[in-house]
Parts: sequence; structure tokens; C-alpha cells
Amino acid sequence: MPGSEWGTATEQRFNVNLSILFTELPLLERPAAAAAAGFTAVELWWPWVDSPTPERSELDALKKAIEDAGVQLTGLNFYAGQLPGPDRGALSIPGTESERFRANIDVAADFARSLGCKALNALYGNRVEGVEAAAQDALALENLVLAARAADRIGAILLIETLNQPESPLYPLVSAPAGVAVVDRVNEATGLGNARFLMDLYHLSMNGEDLPSVIERYAAKTGHVQIADNPGRGAPGTGTLPLEDLLGRLRKAGYEGWVGLEYKPGDRPSAAAFDWLPADARAAR
Repeated sequence: MPGSEWGTATEQRFNVNLSILFTELPLLERPAAAAAAGFTAVELWWPWVDSPTPERSELDALKKAIEDAGVQLTGLNFYAGQLPGPDRGALSIPGTESERFRANIDVAADFARSLGCKALNALYGNRVEGVEAAAQDALALENLVLAARAADRIGAILLIETLNQPESPLYPLVSAPAGVAVVDRVNEATGLGNARFLMDLYHLSMNGEDLPSVIERYAAKTGHVQIADNPGRGAPGTGTLPLEDLLGRLRKAGYEGWVGLEYKPGDRPSAAAFDWLPADARAAR
């Protein structure tokens, strides 16, 4: 999609997800690469998939890389298991994974606070064979309450994300209403009001949802938006989603938050995957 078609891009605040873009580079080189491409804000999945509690030296090295690049960390996932990989979160999975999520809560929150990051994303986790869904949901609520309180402690919001059924068949939150229902339950349980919906337009489109309707209904409860085109989960313009129109609808509905670029670069270097977005629209306003 030629950049000139994104006439309203200057009204958006874009950030780059460094867990799906620039992955051809080592983790500590990605913040500078995003900055070199003209961006001033980044987000991350939990980078240490094998450890909810990495060594302080590893946390400090990533913090320094982000600060040295001059970019703002605007979103961070809590520990979510093997992601990318078979897992879709840990917080609803009884036993070791739930314990790892709990061990990660304050580590992730403190790291976010150290960089002024104001959004923490908690992926729900897959259904487990032989475990009742109600038991998983009760555990999930317990852990989400703990996560919401930790987010509140650092002045951040807690994000709850809907994924898509074709790619995440064991994940229970595969519609906007399902994700928003969990948001509402967490806010009711904590009284904090800091849980928000993460509206990923790619996942919702993969579920066949009416995106203009979702935006109209849930923009007010949305704390973050992520985009990729469909089919393919590539850059805007590589598929058929009317992403500029959808982001315009979000703006008109009152959404003024970040738009995370969470797409695959395709068979090209990540730095070449932003040609749809004018260079002067990449720096956050």
C-alpha cells in the first residue's frame, strides 16, 4: 500500500512489536533498528520464554538497549510460556505454569516501571485436557486480579487479548465479547477499573467478526490496538483488511491510544516492511 494512501496516519501513534519484527536481529539490537527505521516507541512479548524471572543482568541489558536507542517501551507481555510456540499464556494453567506466571508478575511490572511502560498484557492460556473450564477460569481470575493490582501499583493498565480460533484452537477468548467479558470480571473483582481490552484487528478478522461493529461497541473499553493485514498477517496492504478505515473509525470512536505493528515482515528485512507508512508518520506524537 503506497504511503500516500495513509493520509490519516499522522493522527495515529504507532509502535513496533520487537517480538515479531526485527527478529532477524539479536534482541538487544532491535530497539536501535526500530529507531533507525524512524519509530520512537516499541512493545514486546515477554522476551525470556524459558524464564519468568531472568537474571538482573539480562533485564538491565535490555533496559539499557531500549534507553540507548531513545525509544519508549509502551507495552510488555507478562510471561506467557513458549510464545512464539505452542503456548498462549500461562495464567489459567494449573500447576507449574500458573506458578511461573505469579513469579513473573512483579518482575514484569518492575521492569515496565523502570522504563515508564504503562501497559501490561496478560495472555489467558490454552484450555488443558482433563481440567474443567470453570476451574481454569477461576484460576485465571485469581491471577488476573494479582496482575491488575501490580499494574495499578506502577500506574499501568492490564490488557486482556482476544486471539483467533484457526491459529489458537485451544484458546478460549476468540471473540471480542469473550475478551471484554473477562475485562469486566477483573474490574468488578478489583474495583480498580484498570483492565482494558486489547483489540487486535488481525485476530478479530480471522474470527470473522464485524470489525466496525466491534469498534463501535468496545472502543471505550479498549486500552491498546494491534494490526496486521489478513490473510497472511503481513504489513498493511499485503492483504485485504481496510486498516486505514478501521483505524479512522477507532479515532472517531474516541480511541487515542497506541497502535501496535504486530505483523510479519515477509521474505524481506524488517526495515523494508514499513513502506506503507510515510517516514514522517512513524515517530510517535
